[in-house]
Amino acid sequence: MTDATTTPATAPADGPATGPAATGGAPEPARRYARLAADESREDFSLRYAPHSYRRWGPATVAGTALGGIAYLADFAIGASIVFAYGFTSGLAAILTAAAVIFLTGIPIARACATYGLDMDLVTRGAGFGYFGSTLTSLIYASFTFIFFALEGSIMAQAMHQAVGLPLEIGYLLTTLIVIPIVFRGMGALAKVQAWTQPVWLIGLVLPFLVLGFEHPAAFGAFAHFGGVRGAGSGFSWIGFGFGTGIALSLIAQIGEQADYLRFMPARTPATSRRWKLAVLAAGPGWVVIGAAKQLGGAFLAFVALEAVGETRALEPIAPQIEALRPWLGGLALPAAALFVIVSQVKINVTNAYSGSLSWSNFFSRITHRHPGRVWYIFLNLAIALTLMELDMFAMLGKLLGFYSNVGIAWIAAVAADLVINKRLGLSPPYIEFKRAYLYAVNPAGFGAMVIASTVSIVAFAGAFGTYAQAFSTFIAAFLALVLCPLIAWATGGKYYLARPNTLTGPGVEVADVTATHTCGVCESAYELPDIADCPVQAGPICSLCCSLDATCGDVCRKGAGKGAGGGAVVLPLPTVRRL
Repeated sequence: MTDATTTPATAPADGPATGPAATGGAPEPARRYARLAADESREDFSLRYAPHSYRRWGPATVAGTALGGIAYLADFAIGASIVFAYGFTSGLAAILTAAAVIFLTGIPIARACATYGLDMDLVTRGAGFGYFGSTLTSLIYASFTFIFFALEGSIMAQAMHQAVGLPLEIGYLLTTLIVIPIVFRGMGALAKVQAWTQPVWLIGLVLPFLVLGFEHPAAFGAFAHFGGVRGAGSGFSWIGFGFGTGIALSLIAQIGEQADYLRFMPARTPATSRRWKLAVLAAGPGWVVIGAAKQLGGAFLAFVALEAVGETRALEPIAPQIEALRPWLGGLALPAAALFVIVSQVKINVTNAYSGSLSWSNFFSRITHRHPGRVWYIFLNLAIALTLMELDMFAMLGKLLGFYSNVGIAWIAAVAADLVINKRLGLSPPYIEFKRAYLYAVNPAGFGAMVIASTVSIVAFAGAFGTYAQAFSTFIAAFLALVLCPLIAWATGGKYYLARPNTLTGPGVEVADVTATHTCGVCESAYELPDIADCPVQAGPICSLCCSLDATCGDVCRKGAGKGAGGGAVVLPLPTVRRL
């Protein structure tokens, strides 16, 4: 081992540099990044592997922060809308079935993100979609974040309108602006906000049910016989079950937001293996256990408040909260309910805005070959969300989420199929390769499966194949994605997973120290080995972000032309390792 004073450096930011340095006439790095993108306290490795040096939080802290992001009250509104439309029995079956699907598909994704230090976009690249193939999923994920930001923001604005009479339009703007300072500061600030607000949120979540348990215990039994508000009846209906499951499955992309935190999970060791696994399970797919309970709880609160406030207001979480708390708190029920709603919405919308900035960064870096910094995309995501709020998207909740779930589940199911089926059968590499230098632009295994599955299910959702196919369109999407991904991988012989071998950290390569660093030949900063590729154009190492942003290399590393060893692998010097 050799001594090393360098550690994985922060990512520089966008733009080629030319000319001598300001001092000594030394040449500047070929690329310098913008100030905001170079500050990893804000950037949070938005387009790259999260190095071990940055994963300074323990498993419990990461899990707690990730679970803090599921404080949203959209679950309340979603559960209420399902049960109001299709009755208790069909609604219960739909919510539990959707939760089971989300949990099972989330397990392999959560483990992959935590193991490899990658967000959902980077995992998608290597799990059957290819470098540009995952660009479409970045848009799908971005749309998830701004749709749910708008939904949560609408709920928060409703609470402020109820509490102090603030006009909804101004409330929409305020709910958008309030999260910017927190999201701007990145993971460190998010972790603090989630920890500080957790006690208030937990008390606000449990208290209404305690009040009803003491004051109106018979309401629980009556709820079990509730037949909805549109004549669905209290019995089971396959059509209601199918449509209700589709609405609940719109939350399947939430695993992406959990992954944005899970990538900072510390490396698993023999001493921490059990705690690590429990933390990943809880913070990854485990969110849906609480989510399903919140959907049923929200439906129950709306049912109790229905007679007092009417159907429209019962679907707005603030009104049922007030009605439930009134027997114990009296005139304080309104401010207490408003505080709970506002805290809940701040907790989730900082996550929505943060994850949206990551997905937009990934999308635009591949399209434009530029990266001004994650923080600038916060404003793009929030502008779209604010527009949706002003257009009153809350009124179109059921239809919007039902449509979105067809695309979301096709994407998640295809990724899960690759991780669970393809890798175990040897149809895809046993690790996640996310770097452009080793990937085909499009991998038909995952990308093709998602496109076919989502297209067929959307056509079914539109009613082209009859009522039952329309109701079960999300099941069609999941089934096709799960079957087609391994089938296409088998038919193509897994050819489109790797454009060339990764001789640095790929399968069969022994890596003595994964935290060892190479200096990127473009930005001249040091990065851990998993973030480095061998570049024939540079005739040396290049970091994943500089590789992504290069618009002039012509991808010669994958085409067998260029400098170096025939345009293929380049023999790099030994990496710099830390003192053990």
